[in-house]
Amino acid sequence: MLTRLLASLNLRRARFTENQRGFTLIELLVVVIIIGILAAIAIPIYLGVQNNAKDANVKSDLANAKTAIIALQTETGAPIATATLGSIAGIASYGYTQSPNTASISYVHIGAVTDPTFCIGATSATGVQFYVTDLLGITKQATTAAPTTCTF
Repeated sequence: MLTRLLASLNLRRARFTENQRGFTLIELLVVVIIIGILAAIAIPIYLGVQNNAKDANVKSDLANAKTAIIALQTETGAPIATATLGSIAGIASYGYTQSPNTASISYVHIGAVTDPTFCIGATSATGVQFYVTDLLGITKQATTAAPTTCTF
């Protein structure tokens, strides 16, 4: 039985021509090197896109927080004192939820007690800081100096 199995295996090997024997070691190495080069190019690009998505998520949180604060101030008729955003009573009912990509977010009341001016600052999971005021849109904080409108 063993001799019949070996004879069958030898017969099958004999049927292969030179072009049907498989890949050489050089061909496999070239393919592996090409895949490595493509991975070295694609991974940093993917990480950059991922960081941009996290920053966009923080900007969305700031826009939602601004809308919720303005709605809350409009309903109560009074400005909100400086606090951490999540601790402000009733803000969640106006659509504010904090995403996991927002590392920290804070609310600062600016001006006199009766002024409805405010600034909301947030730090992304990537370390980039953004802020929004009652009059201005979302702005990326300069790394060299604090913004002139508010500090957080």
